[in-house]
Amino acid sequence: MAEQADRLTRRKARTRAALLEAAQAFIAAGTTNVPILEITQAADVGMGSFYNHFESKEQLYQAAVEDALDRYGALLDELTADVEDPALVFAQSFRLSGRLHRLRPELSRVLLNHGLELATSERGLAPRARRDIEAAAEAGRFTVRDPELAMVTVAGALLGLGRLLHDQPDRDAEAAADQVAEDLLRMLGLPAEEARELCRRPLPDVEGAGHPAGSTSAVNNRGRTSVR
Repeated sequence: MAEQADRLTRRKARTRAALLEAAQAFIAAGTTNVPILEITQAADVGMGSFYNHFESKEQLYQAAVEDALDRYGALLDELTADVEDPALVFAQSFRLSGRLHRLRPELSRVLLNHGLELATSERGLAPRARRDIEAAAEAGRFTVRDPELAMVTVAGALLGLGRLLHDQPDRDAEAAADQVAEDLLRMLGLPAEEARELCRRPLPDVEGAGHPAGSTSAVNNRGRTSVR
């Protein structure tokens, strides 16, 4: 009985994951005004399975955005886990996010199509940005009067950068992300010279991370491979 229950749990998890992935694809394409039947067909699940997990299409889309935000944020946590300086954590997270607009374009489009959720959500990037900004301020690394306003400014910069990179595919995403990160560090109170130095440091191997399978092993050794 226990084995049968485990199989059922795994099957339900796969169905939910398939529905989330299908919804994220529709969100990324900007075509959310589709019937539930089309979503279930894209997920290769039955219509009845949809209602075992979600009450409405809107609930599915909300869950899909939250899932994307959580995966995006978890990836950044993983890639900065061994960094002790909170100012460097912030800098690396932003620089990596800029690169992910190109390396994970579908996930990026989900975020760009739900910008308000990015700035105000209690899951994903927003709480992590607040955490890093507050930690850097408490450590005397940032000079911030209102971490919430600072976080909103950072979110706006990330969204604007992402839109620019999608609109200008020939623009150097790495250089653009590093420049915006440097400007933000200066805005948050770091001296210009130090902001520039932090944004020139090597980054983790982001291209090998963030996939559902093997994402942990891809960065287990914390190798600092430059992606500049």
